[in-house]
Amino acid sequence: MHYFAYHAGELYCEEVPIREIVEKFGTPVYVYSGKTIRRHYKVFDSAFKEIDHLTCYSVKANSNLAILALLAREGAGADIVSKGELYRALKAGFPPQKIVFSGVGKTVDEIEMALKAGILMFNVESLDELSLLGDIAKSLKIKASFALRANPNVDPKTHPYISTGLRKNKFGIPEEDIIPAYLKTKDNPYLEALGLDAHIGSQLITISPFVDAIKRLRALYEELLSLGFNLKYLDVGGGLGIPYDQEEPPLPEEYSSALIRELKGLELTLILEPGRVIVGNAGVLVTRVLFTKSNREKNFIIVDAGMNDLIRPSLYQAYHRIIPVYDRDGETLIADVVGPVCESGDFFAKDRKISAVKAGDLLAIMSAGAYGFVMSSNYNSRPRPAEVLVEGDQFFLVRKRETLDDLISHEEIPALYL
Repeated sequence: MHYFAYHAGELYCEEVPIREIVEKFGTPVYVYSGKTIRRHYKVFDSAFKEIDHLTCYSVKANSNLAILALLAREGAGADIVSKGELYRALKAGFPPQKIVFSGVGKTVDEIEMALKAGILMFNVESLDELSLLGDIAKSLKIKASFALRANPNVDPKTHPYISTGLRKNKFGIPEEDIIPAYLKTKDNPYLEALGLDAHIGSQLITISPFVDAIKRLRALYEELLSLGFNLKYLDVGGGLGIPYDQEEPPLPEEYSSALIRELKGLELTLILEPGRVIVGNAGVLVTRVLFTKSNREKNFIIVDAGMNDLIRPSLYQAYHRIIPVYDRDGETLIADVVGPVCESGDFFAKDRKISAVKAGDLLAIMSAGAYGFVMSSNYNSRPRPAEVLVEGDQFFLVRKRETLDDLISHEEIPALYL
């Protein structure tokens, strides 16, 4: 459930008309519902109440400080993949002992920063990384807690770009190499094996890949316990999908029941890393129609948002529902909804049945709360949009729209060109 709905034919976010936000902050603009984020987090987290667990929000899904602060206040932990995300998580108020550091390419300065901050543990993705972690921990005279990320070679049945649990993917350590890797750390006083980790992909809409992966993880976990490792955490990653179109992903209760059933009899704390399922349907990208045109073969609706603002349709051929801010229940047409960027890949929908609109009308691109602004860019030297958070009948600017000066603020012209 989300809190975007029509009232008297006008689209609202919670108790605020989208129109009011646009009047104050312009377009394109991301609009997030605080009530939706809070509700989704509580529903997900409470689904695991029968088992010791830590819900670590996946910061990469949406890293706006206001959203992070909201989730930190709700008691969430954080799953991070860079020092920038660590910096954001700490600024937003996440306790370091609730932060796990994932990612396949951690640098020396990132590892040092996380060790000094006192995070819960590192999800280590290679033997080289494990060796580096031990060396840095020794140099700082700090014990580094870690979990190795197993690659269970499970097909998540999702888009290949967001599949992470197959042998051909760059993530994790092959399942058969996990035990030998742990054994290499047994006598290292600066490395503490605290858990075991896996993450098989994103936008999963069936339970079976999760079950397949956790069965393999359980076998590894029990073998490590038998070898004398005092593991405490099993990190099963995230990946639960959301409905963008006609998908029917499992509810958190179905997901939790399946996982808890497979873990019966084990004493551990389960770590979960939801991202999209918390924020995906909590945000929309509002854009204004600039022009409409037809080339005798196709109709085009040209809007002021572009692929640089929301790249998912172009990158993943992802579906996002597009609705008018004013629902007139009138004529429809089949059209491509496209942006102003100089690429044929700059589109939000192709051959989509959509309400007939005219220049100046507002459209809302739905389910844009995850992997929206965080994947935006300045391509074509386009300033990135503003972000607004709604709470009830109030709304707050949580990221200013970039200016032209912002675009060049880190650039310099060499003196010989002046």
